[in-house]
Amino acid sequence: MSARTKARKLALDILFAAELREERPTEVLTQRGRPNQDELAEYDHAVRLIEGVQEHQERIDELIATYATGWTLERMPVVDRNILRMGTFELLYVDDVPDGVAVSEAVSLATELSTDESPRFVNGLLSRLQQLKPSLTL
Repeated sequence: MSARTKARKLALDILFAAELREERPTEVLTQRGRPNQDELAEYDHAVRLIEGVQEHQERIDELIATYATGWTLERMPVVDRNILRMGTFELLYVDDVPDGVAVSEAVSLATELSTDESPRFVNGLLSRLQQLKPSLTL
């Protein structure tokens, strides 16, 4: 597993916990404490994802809600909602991650951690945002 894949998993854990606790993700990250030796390689990218999702969450949620046909944010499983937030952030705001990688990694997380329907849903929504990326105002 690559360092960035581990970073995404760590970031998802923090985003998920923050939503369940109704706290800011950066607060949950701080409470977690310093990374252990095994996490150092991916820690910086995880922090970048956590801070980015937190900073842009209003716009990210607006885009997800707009393009999630037949689904409201509230109806989505918490893990899917946070995978989509992270994937959308990477897709739209992180220039050094290819769009296809951002989508693929999000689908992989959904496959591993969510329902049987989730990978297709995540792929469809993020692929749509990828298509629309040039026209989306950030």
